[in-house]
Amino acid sequence: MWLNYVLLIVGFVILIKAADMLVDGSSSIAKKFGISSLMIGLTIVAFGTSAPELVVNILSSLNGNSEIAIGNILGSNISNVLLILGITALVYPLKVSKGTTWKEIPLSLLGSLALLFAANDQLIDGGPFSALSRIDGILFLFFFVVFIYYTFGIAKVAGKVEEDKKVKKRSMPSSIIFILIGMFGLFLGGKWVVDSAVAIAQNFGLSESLVGLTVVAIGTSLPELATSVMAALRKNADIAVGNIVGSNIFNVFWILGVSAVIKPLPFNPSINLDMIVAILAIVILFVTLFFGKKRMIERWQGALFVGSYVAYVVFLVIRG
Repeated sequence: MWLNYVLLIVGFVILIKAADMLVDGSSSIAKKFGISSLMIGLTIVAFGTSAPELVVNILSSLNGNSEIAIGNILGSNISNVLLILGITALVYPLKVSKGTTWKEIPLSLLGSLALLFAANDQLIDGGPFSALSRIDGILFLFFFVVFIYYTFGIAKVAGKVEEDKKVKKRSMPSSIIFILIGMFGLFLGGKWVVDSAVAIAQNFGLSESLVGLTVVAIGTSLPELATSVMAALRKNADIAVGNIVGSNIFNVFWILGVSAVIKPLPFNPSINLDMIVAILAIVILFVTLFFGKKRMIERWQGALFVGSYVAYVVFLVIRG
C-alpha cells in the first residue's frame, strides 16, 4: 500500500522535471531557428506546463479510467483559477490586461460550456449513455487550432517585446537529449501517477473521479503554480494570469480533444456538479475584475479564491 504513495509522489516529481526538460530542449532548438522568445512562451512553454495533464489523460484513456481523465481536467481547471490564481494574488496583486479580460477568459468559459454540452448526450438528446466521442474530440481540436491561430496573432503584434528571461542556448545534441529524456520521463511519471492513483482509490473505496479531481489534478497543476508564482514575484501579471487562463483552454480543447480522439471517454453524469463549479470559477474570475480596483485581483480576493477552493475540496471529501 505504501508503495503506491511513493510511486504517486515520485511520479509527480518526474512529470514536473520531465516537462521542464522538454521545454528547455525545445526552446533551445526553437531559438536556434530564430523563433522569438514571445512565441516560445506562448506555444512551447504552454505545451510544456500542460504536458503532465496530457500524459496522465492519454494513459487514463487507454486504460479505460475515464473518470480520472475527465476529473483530472475539471479538477485542474478549478484549482488553476481558485487555488493557483488565489495563491498568486496573495503573493502579489494581479493587474489583468484588457485582452485577457475580454478575450482569453471568455474563451476559457466557452471551453467549459462546450465540455458541459458535449459530454451530456444522455441528458440533452435522451441517448443511451453519455460520452465524449471522437467527433467531440475532433471539434475540440478545431477550437484549439483557432486558439493557436489567435495566439500567433498576438505574437505578431507584440513580437518585439523584450523578454525578462532569455532562453538558455544548448548544443543541438544536448537539446535533443533533453527532449528525449523529457518525453520518456513524462511517460514513466504519468504511468506511475495513474496506476498508483487508481490503486489508492480502490484500496479506500474512493471513486476515481474524486482522486482525479483532487490529488491528480493538483499534482499535474504544479507547473502552472510554479510559473504563475514566479511571474507574480517578478511583477509580470500578464504571464501569471495568462498562464492559468491559457492552461484551462489547453486542458479542454487540446488535452480532452486528443484523449477523446484516441479513445471515446464515457461520462458519469455525477461529475456535472464539478463541471458547474469549473464554469462558476471562471465566471467568478471575470466578475471579480469589476469589483474593487478595475481589472485587478487583489490580495483579499485571492484569499476568497483559496477559501472557496478549500470549501470545494471539503465538499468533495464529504461527498466521497
